[in-house]
Amino acid sequence: MFNWHCKHTWKKASVNTLWCLLGCSIGDFGTIYYFQVYPSDISTFNIMFLAVINGLITSIILETIILLKQMNFKRALFTALGMSLISMISMEVAMNFTDYLITGGAILNFTVIPIMLIAGFLTPLPYNYWRIKKFNKSCH
Repeated sequence: MFNWHCKHTWKKASVNTLWCLLGCSIGDFGTIYYFQVYPSDISTFNIMFLAVINGLITSIILETIILLKQMNFKRALFTALGMSLISMISMEVAMNFTDYLITGGAILNFTVIPIMLIAGFLTPLPYNYWRIKKFNKSCH
């Protein structure tokens, strides 16, 4: 029977998820902000898609840098790519879907940002917990 009640694992999963959220938010918010400051003819969907891609890239970069303290570059990069890609994708989709539901998409303001961050944190958290518990593996 799988144990969902381990406080230590929830804490570890929460820390991992926060690091991932930081990395994803940098690229995601940066992209959306750029298109708010410099409007273009790019569709809202394409801006949000680009925000997801940039969020994944910045998260992988941040996680790789963090992992360099524990391992060489190649291993750090492959660990960042392999262990948290599902978490990052679900986080990005949740954040951008939340933005879309509240603002119509690709708009940042002080109302939507906290809600996007909460959705981005809570969505992958159970997966990160499960991964740590099942495989005894985490990114950080």
